[in-house]
Amino acid sequence: MTDQQGRAADELLDIVDERDEVVGQAPRGEAYARGLRHRCVFVLARDGAGRIFVHRRTATKLVFPSRYDMFVGGVVGAGESYDTAALREAEEELGVSGLPAPTPLFRFLYGTPEHSWWSAVYEVRCDLPVEPQAEEVAWHAFLTEEELTARLPEWDWVPDGLEAYRRLLGSRDDTGGRQ
Repeated sequence: MTDQQGRAADELLDIVDERDEVVGQAPRGEAYARGLRHRCVFVLARDGAGRIFVHRRTATKLVFPSRYDMFVGGVVGAGESYDTAALREAEEELGVSGLPAPTPLFRFLYGTPEHSWWSAVYEVRCDLPVEPQAEEVAWHAFLTEEELTARLPEWDWVPDGLEAYRRLLGSRDDTGGRQ
């Protein structure tokens, strides 16, 4: 385990129930190992031209290493709000400061036999030059929606991000624009 993985595994998370109410706390590594439900944020970052920030995660990530993602984001720390985590994670992963507050879009419960987390999806416009964290991002580019759509069947995507993106596309068809 690398130093980065060790620090990430020690981060304290709120453990939540099926209603997204806090029922305890655990270090991230324990939450992952035991499949404890926690909270995550997903932030779709667009540049001034409306293109979407897409990246490949580093091989040292605790979950879904070396996979592609169309969201920046991560876990919500113990006692942290979704909104605070969304801004913190977006600025950290994009390597910028001074972003506007990300706009909340919807929440959903992501679950597989191995993973379970409440997921808050946001969108933010980033007109700043990005300098992604080398520990988090192995490759990045801003892609048009058409370019992203063309790569969906070609690249190995993080499954939670892919689910969030599908729900985001589906929410555009809803009259309220939210799920």
